[in-house]
Amino acid sequence: MHEMTAADLRSAFGGESMAHMRYKIWADKAEQKGYPNVARLLRAISRAEQAHATGHFAAMGDVGGAFPVTAGGGFGLNGTSEDLQGAIDGETFEVEEMYPAYLAVAEAQQEKSAIRSIQYALSAEEIHAAMFTEAKAAVDQGKDVELGPIQICTVCGHTLEGDAPARCPICGAAKRKYEGFA
Repeated sequence: MHEMTAADLRSAFGGESMAHMRYKIWADKAEQKGYPNVARLLRAISRAEQAHATGHFAAMGDVGGAFPVTAGGGFGLNGTSEDLQGAIDGETFEVEEMYPAYLAVAEAQQEKSAIRSIQYALSAEEIHAAMFTEAKAAVDQGKDVELGPIQICTVCGHTLEGDAPARCPICGAAKRKYEGFA
């Protein structure tokens, strides 16, 4: 694998790993503040971020060793609305800046596994930003977000409210690859 693509995947792995843990922490706080559906949404999307990190790690294949990794990550324990804004900001950055740049490098270097992993994450992050935006609007009105069951494709991180489809619309994985958060 070309070094620029590998470095981008390491950075993406770091960012997705931090988002995975940050969303779990924020979920616990949201639950304590009386927002159980926001907490469930954060836990579900945390699982999607784990799928992204796993995909990036696997895409690197046999590129091993110890590397310093630079990755952006929001920090802080704030109110639920501020936490959701942090999540929205992170997802929006990935959609508008980070993943398009990483995808351009992977395409230029013809790194097929990286292209696939980045495209999977990019497609799912758009959904995450929208779901977090809806949750923040509810919290800003002093309400919990209304949500049905949330489904996460454990292969690519595709996220939806409702029943899992027969096949994931992003990666084509079978319905059994979805994990539910009810």
